Amino acid sequence: MSQSLSASWSMTGVSNLQRRVSPEKLSSYDLILRCQEGRQPNQAAFTELLRRYQSYVESILYNLVPDWQDRHDLAQEVWIRVYRYLPKLEQPQKFKSWLGRITTNLVYDELRKRKRRGSMISLDEPYQVNQEEVTRDIPCHAPTPEDDLATDEFYEKLTAAIASLPPLFRTTIVLREIEGLSYEEIAEITNASLGTVKSRIARARAKLQSELNSFF
Repeated sequence: MSQSLSASWSMTGVSNLQRRVSPEKLSSYDLILRCQEGRQPNQAAFTELLRRYQSYVESILYNLVPDWQDRHDLAQEVWIRVYRYLPKLEQPQKFKSWLGRITTNLVYDELRKRKRRGSMISLDEPYQVNQEEVTRDIPCHAPTPEDDLATDEFYEKLTAAIASLPPLFRTTIVLREIEGLSYEEIAEITNASLGTVKSRIARARAKLQSELNSFF
């Protein structure tokens, strides 16, 4: 009986100690567990998760839909969904993949809505910044000659080539070549089999290589 009480007290003591640790010093895994303790996510822990992963969400949105003016609103919607469903996340260790899946699913939802409205926007369409018309370059970390990467012409061609890919292929190649995710992580995010992911990446690479062949 005394051993049981001692063990119970020890576990309670550890739990109380963890609650006194500031969110900034907790691992992402522990932050998620803290968010799942109550009926709603702990505000301080959730804010810290947002701080750590906001750039990840913004990077995915930028590389998938670089010319959408409402990417900030989409990012907010991503975190609203995260706040709503985080208490039900069964595998906290896979939070990043889960977050990526929420982000890409939101983009797909928007693509379908805009297609129905007939207001699809080209990925390489110029947009206005401070009353000036500019275009966004999509960085590529794939091994290519530095001289070619340095030219505006190459980046414009790359942007157009990525834009020409079907949405699922575009997402897959962006997550792999730009975000640097593993095949397994991409499979989780896109809800596809590992074989399907590898096939999409191979076909997307072949398409890009064909479009950019003149630079190599």
